[in-house]
Amino acid sequence: MPPSSPAQPAATDRYQVDSSYAVLRLCITLVLMIVGASGMYVMAVVLPAVQAHFQVDRGLASMPYTLTMLGVGVGGLFMGRMADRYGIMRPLLLGGACLGAGFIAAALAPNIWCFMAAHCLLIGLLGTACTFSPLVADTSLWFRKRRGIAVAVCASGNYLGGALWPPIVQHFVDSVGWQQTYIGMGIACSLIMCSLALLMRARPPVQDSATVTARPGGGPRPFGLAPGSAQLLLCVAGVACCVAMAMPQVHIVAYCGDLGYGPARGAQMLSLMLACGVVSRLVSGAICDRIGGLRTLLLGSALQGLSLLLFIPFDSLASLYLISALFGLFQGGIVPSYAIIVREYFPAAEAGQRVGAVIMATMFGMALGGWMSGKIFDLTGNYHAAFANGIAWNLLNLSIAVLLLTRVRGMQLRAA
Repeated sequence: MPPSSPAQPAATDRYQVDSSYAVLRLCITLVLMIVGASGMYVMAVVLPAVQAHFQVDRGLASMPYTLTMLGVGVGGLFMGRMADRYGIMRPLLLGGACLGAGFIAAALAPNIWCFMAAHCLLIGLLGTACTFSPLVADTSLWFRKRRGIAVAVCASGNYLGGALWPPIVQHFVDSVGWQQTYIGMGIACSLIMCSLALLMRARPPVQDSATVTARPGGGPRPFGLAPGSAQLLLCVAGVACCVAMAMPQVHIVAYCGDLGYGPARGAQMLSLMLACGVVSRLVSGAICDRIGGLRTLLLGSALQGLSLLLFIPFDSLASLYLISALFGLFQGGIVPSYAIIVREYFPAAEAGQRVGAVIMATMFGMALGGWMSGKIFDLTGNYHAAFANGIAWNLLNLSIAVLLLTRVRGMQLRAA
């Protein structure tokens, strides 16, 4: 036997589920999520400046965000399949290079259409897409005992980035302008992501689906439905919850500007909202480990609807800060709960593609909600109708969560 053979089992043991390497990998993933989140949240901050620069209406100025979210959603499937075949390192290297190129191309764009193309293709489809659903699916495969909190930590990187980037971007927009800010972000994001990607070479260990088949409603017929029907319901729920979620996240800066508080106040509220979302995701992850993904989704959906309702009657500066914090605390755990639901009710071998599909639906919801809110503002002249639209979509999400939970409880009772 070659001298190196005895060392091979030790090397293999290092890359196991719930290992210390898995924890180290989670820390690296968190940083990658924070950096990649820049592509999703920068547009909310620069929206007023971009609208003035290109001299377009609010609905058209919201389109780059919409196209970015669509790109992130579709790109998540593409990057997920690439990760399944080659490992996560290659998508991360590609994403880091394209994200940086996208920011620089957008800064140099001669018109709004080129600006949109840079956001959709480079920042969204090939950039940020590599740091959301592929990393969430990858994390779910490295943990078993504390999968909920691990996925929550991973997903919280997206909101932590959302809390950190708006005030940073707003500061540099005020100091040097949005174009120079974009160029600086492009260089920094590309260097950081490509460097960290080299530390993500290892492939996730293979897990069996015993826990799935043992769970009522899991296995070949999740929730007692055909797999395609179950997947479709989760995707519709993802669209609905994120159409509602997009209204405050995308338009809070512009909303504060319209109320006379200024975009800087709106950027602070967005940062507060997403900082509270980090807390929400961590707490929701712990709750997921106790009560499961479906019940966590139901709880988050109900509380998100309540916080959206509060935006309509209250628009003072103090109340907007408070409601923004509540909105972040209430809705942060919704999107990660879908990944937990997929891991609980579908086979592990299908985790990447199914998590990618649901996350794509949530990105489509964010894109649709961002555009719809801007269009409704153009038609009505205020955001009250846009908030009402968000509440209606939230009710659809809540209804699907109730339906799936009812079906699972019915299967439990029949089994008993």
